[in-house]
Amino acid sequence: MNYCNAKDLKQTDFLMTRRQFVNRFGMGLAGLGVLSLLPQNAQSLPYQSHDSKVKTVIHIFFGGGQSHIDTWDNKPELQRIDGQPVPGMNGLANGSPFKFNKYGKSGIEVSEVFDKTAKHVDDMLILRGMTTDVPAHEVATVFMNTGNLRLVRPSVGSWVVYGLGSANQNLPAFISLRAGGNPLGGTQNYGSAFLPGTYQATSIDTSLGSVDRMIQNIKSKYVSNTQQRNQLDALLKMNELHKQDMLKDAALDSRIESFELAFRMQTEAADVFDISKEKQSTRDMYGNTAQGKQMLIARRLAEKGVRFIQVWTGGWDTHDQLKTSLPNAARQVDQPIAALIQDLKDRGMLDSTLIVMTGEFGRTPTRDGNGGPNGFGRSHWQNAMSSVLVGGGVKGGTVYGQTDEFGKNVVDGKMDVHDLHGVILHSLGIDHRKLDYIYNNRPFRLTDVSETDIKQKYGHLFI
Repeated sequence: MNYCNAKDLKQTDFLMTRRQFVNRFGMGLAGLGVLSLLPQNAQSLPYQSHDSKVKTVIHIFFGGGQSHIDTWDNKPELQRIDGQPVPGMNGLANGSPFKFNKYGKSGIEVSEVFDKTAKHVDDMLILRGMTTDVPAHEVATVFMNTGNLRLVRPSVGSWVVYGLGSANQNLPAFISLRAGGNPLGGTQNYGSAFLPGTYQATSIDTSLGSVDRMIQNIKSKYVSNTQQRNQLDALLKMNELHKQDMLKDAALDSRIESFELAFRMQTEAADVFDISKEKQSTRDMYGNTAQGKQMLIARRLAEKGVRFIQVWTGGWDTHDQLKTSLPNAARQVDQPIAALIQDLKDRGMLDSTLIVMTGEFGRTPTRDGNGGPNGFGRSHWQNAMSSVLVGGGVKGGTVYGQTDEFGKNVVDGKMDVHDLHGVILHSLGIDHRKLDYIYNNRPFRLTDVSETDIKQKYGHLFI
């Protein structure tokens, strides 16, 4: 084995020319995500479908399966037959206990539980024709985040970063925010699977309070920045020597990059996660809650150029006591989401930021649970659900898709999970059919074998 003394190393030993960088990291399609960090003509990307102003996606996940019937898809006929059998289903109708009001110039009906968020309905594209494949929480959650039910696949955020690279090399390009606990399905929801490890999310538990606790060991207690830099340079040199013997080691490349990113993060990450630096009026607008904190951090990350930001919310598994359980879940996010939309708009960032709000499935039109003073609940339902897109070049004040009079099945504008993922990539200027990665001698895509022409089928939903 070759050894070296850190004192003998020079800064020039770690520099690579552009040609060396491209040869080492950019050969073949697998390197395009890294290559996108380099100055180049964007038109040279083979998977680009069109020029796009959208630079960031904020993916808000309603964990537990949000009821479309009680939020985005009003069904007065279901309320009319409340307590009677629902045609074609086993069970009695459960009419929504919530009032739907018309909002904005578009006059779109939205439930009162989202009264604050609904005031931005003219910036929203509401997809009422969404469907998924399975009504089981963990599997459906992973499916919505990866587009696959069988094998562990890269998450949508990893695919986005693989395609577009990072806009800020001092922060991770993909960050997943959660207010305690882990989502069902765990790290698969934000992992990179067979994509290089540099494309997986950095997961942050925002409930831990201080930045030092949210991002452990963000600063060294024992050595200075200069000493750290010297140590990393020595480690890089030794790893480079090791790689010459091992040819190429993707895991080692990812580990090296993680060390370098951690070093670069020390100043910028400590700043971006510290919401005390925001004006009190801004913090009040978001609300002094767990989700208020997460949405404010999400905006700060978007402002810093983080490419994909995932925000986890929970409480939507409303099997019983619908009158209280669903408003409790909505109350956690209504003000923070409304504040996020307004804040991005005020800063001129809404056009370049796509907000995606979705759960893993919808809920049944029929009764579930034991009833009582706060009513019955709803069970899991994969045949119909609603997702909402805001900003990011979508045509606001628009509803696409329609369910039947009971909210049971989609009758027009049906979209599946792969369609949604294709639309997300399209908003970023990416043709989902061309963004692939060769693994085990087979090309893989986020949208699997879907051949939907997003521009042709859904182009009218964009400005």
